[in-house]
Amino acid sequence: MPPFSLQPHLETDTLRLLPLQAADFADLYAVAADPKIWEQHPNKDRWRQEVFTSFFEGAMQSGGAFKVVDKATGATLGSTRLYDYNAPDNSILIGYTFYGRQSWGTGVNHAVKRLLLDYVFQFVDTVRFHIGAGNVRSQIAIQRLGATKVAEQEVAYYGESPQLNFVYAIEKPTWTA
Repeated sequence: MPPFSLQPHLETDTLRLLPLQAADFADLYAVAADPKIWEQHPNKDRWRQEVFTSFFEGAMQSGGAFKVVDKATGATLGSTRLYDYNAPDNSILIGYTFYGRQSWGTGVNHAVKRLLLDYVFQFVDTVRFHIGAGNVRSQIAIQRLGATKVAEQEVAYYGESPQLNFVYAIEKPTWTA
């Protein structure tokens, strides 16, 4: 088994998860510039370039951010992130996920989360997700993957004020069953 990495190259038949690079800013912002994407997110103004710039800087500094790409077209669909790996707790978080509206309801999010979960459960026992308290769409999506709400937590996003998030978790035995 290869060593654990926060930014492995992962893919399905239709999608690629590529480590986010500084050169990806324009393509990713072209997706993120739609205010509708952020309506249920804790930070609703990330569609504004100056706010997204800070979000992108945090993604780059995390060392675990991905650009999600359609293999057939090469189009950037959105982004997601692995973060806060905790070796003593044997856990990691998946989050900071967004997709352009053309990807909504197409199974892209489900496929990306399955790909990440299959990968990280080779190395950890627990995966958690921070989901904005008002982000019902994402709460439903993560429950469909078998995650359960385990806590509520104020989360301070990079360069942004703290916001109430629900914490969801999936344990390895549940995922592999």
